[in-house]
Amino acid sequence: MIGITSVPGIHNDVEGVLVALYRYRCSAHGAFDLTAPIGTAPDTAPCPGCTTASARQFTAPMLATGSRSALALIDRTRATADTPAVVGAPPPRPASRRTPIAPPNPALRRLPRP
Repeated sequence: MIGITSVPGIHNDVEGVLVALYRYRCSAHGAFDLTAPIGTAPDTAPCPGCTTASARQFTAPMLATGSRSALALIDRTRATADTPAVVGAPPPRPASRRTPIAPPNPALRRLPRP
């Protein structure tokens, strides 16, 4: 199933089949995009304006269409997989605070001790 899309970079799921966006160029009307199941794009496709056979163009994948936060997370994950952060020692312990001593009060001596 091949369809024309007006929004470049959209990847649809047609009837449970993953599809990709393919670019074609007509000599009269310029570039246009078709969606087709991955790996099944024809070498030529009819132009939507004049129906002449148009050759397929091979372009860079549209990787910039994802969200910036998701792409940054993928990049950070990939970077730490190759070179994980290594430490020389465990972090230092926080300075221990002593329990304050109760003032010398005779009434406090009768309280239970921990």
